[in-house]
Amino acid sequence: MQYKTIVLQLLEQNPEIRDQLKRQRQILPTLERFAQELKTRHEAWKDQLSQAMPGSDENQIASEALELALKELEDRLPSGSPRGDQEPLSLEGAMASIRRHTQRG
Repeated sequence: MQYKTIVLQLLEQNPEIRDQLKRQRQILPTLERFAQELKTRHEAWKDQLSQAMPGSDENQIASEALELALKELEDRLPSGSPRGDQEPLSLEGAMASIRRHTQRG
């Protein structure tokens, strides 16, 4: 899994943040920190989803876990309103999000 590539793409989608990090010469340290956090949260979500949905397809769980971990990371990025103090998604909230997502597709 290329977590740094995913985080870099996320930063590219947020030019204000990217430009600020560039000015502060913090792109690489930030990229590395966020990539490690994304990996850690992805692994944690995979464990939680595997326990909550035993017997489910491993690839599906990994995909859903990455989606949830990425959503958490996106929510932590600075935007127009401060969101950095948000709690990580609960398992119940994550399951509701997955159900909504799978019902649409």
